[in-house]
Amino acid sequence: MPETGHQHQGVNDSTPDLHEPASVTVVGASLAGVRGAEAIRRDGYRGPIKLIGDETHLPYDRPPLSKQVLAGQWEPEKAQLIDAARVAELGLTFEVGVATALDVEGRRIEVDGRWCDYDALMISTGARPRRLQEGQQLEGVHVVRTLDDCLALRRDLDVVPGRVVVVGAGFIGAEVAATCRGLGRDVTIVEVAEVPLARVLGDQIGAVCAAIHEENGTELICGVGVSSLSGNLRVEEVQLDDGRTIEAAIVVVGIGVIPNTEWLEGSALEIDNGVVCDATCLAGPNVVAAGDVARWYNDRFDQVMRVEHWDNAVEQGAHAARRLLQGAGAPNFSPIPWFWSDQYDRKIQLAGRPSPDDRIDVVTGSFEERRFAAVYSNDGALTGIFGMNRPRHVMQYRGLINEGASLDDALSLAGESS
Repeated sequence: MPETGHQHQGVNDSTPDLHEPASVTVVGASLAGVRGAEAIRRDGYRGPIKLIGDETHLPYDRPPLSKQVLAGQWEPEKAQLIDAARVAELGLTFEVGVATALDVEGRRIEVDGRWCDYDALMISTGARPRRLQEGQQLEGVHVVRTLDDCLALRRDLDVVPGRVVVVGAGFIGAEVAATCRGLGRDVTIVEVAEVPLARVLGDQIGAVCAAIHEENGTELICGVGVSSLSGNLRVEEVQLDDGRTIEAAIVVVGIGVIPNTEWLEGSALEIDNGVVCDATCLAGPNVVAAGDVARWYNDRFDQVMRVEHWDNAVEQGAHAARRLLQGAGAPNFSPIPWFWSDQYDRKIQLAGRPSPDDRIDVVTGSFEERRFAAVYSNDGALTGIFGMNRPRHVMQYRGLINEGASLDDALSLAGESS
């Protein structure tokens, strides 16, 4: 499927207005699922809401898993999104189970082999980490996606000495590496790209992010992949594609995620790198999707996109749940994607939808200071704002993107502020 166009805006054309479904079922006790349930309760929906999750834990926030919880600064309870009292206050039915099939025509979901009826459905089943093909099963090899993943890695960090190797210099890998360095561990990051994050941020700013690791004592090996992991029951070595070998006591794999859509095969929903939705987050009759699993048409950027960020899950969860109540007249979901990442003593933020080939102009600070804000533009149009320890400027220029401002507008603002 191409990344631009309006081919999915017609999904809701033949769908009746729902307005007040008899009940709402949310599959996926994620950030998007919880925020969706909260939003429709705030809007006055009084019907039953069932929240189905595949973990025994009450829903929790994921960003602390690679930072505060992993570092031992927070106990897991502090990362909870809602506690039992809040579940009761919201009138939610929280059910632990694994959804394995969906019958859209019959309005049924199969959960742990048992079919359950639904009236209106929100899919927020998120995504799972990609894994290496060779050696992922060894002890000491981790991913960080769930609370249990985080606690397993934390236990290893507490008792297993030696080097930590992080495979992948994306945001989750970078955060885990920074946390491990903060715990005094020797850390090596292996990244297949020549410049970390270049696919998202471009080479210039990707190189600055790489330098932050090196300045904090983290070894960074770029331009080479991992061929396999080896060891006798427990991981001992990481083999690189170029023949080099790195000793490793602990390995953390952070090479991206896969949307959890397998249970939807044969459901009649369109699946293509996520659950494909129209511009309002509708995926099918009486069915919406939100969060990491949703791929929808964002008319602000004229793109079909799937966004794996915290802010998007919050906003899309609320929007999608409300879509179940609003019917065909619902507004489009047209956000400006925004995220942040805490690494060492740096707060990194990006708003917009820039391309690696976009022009970059620093509007305050400098790369050398490691404290700056830079705007991205394409053909004179403002496409993004990146900040390193410049949160106020990121929010300021994000507002310009929201207004459809030009590069000239951004540079004019920078001149007025200097």
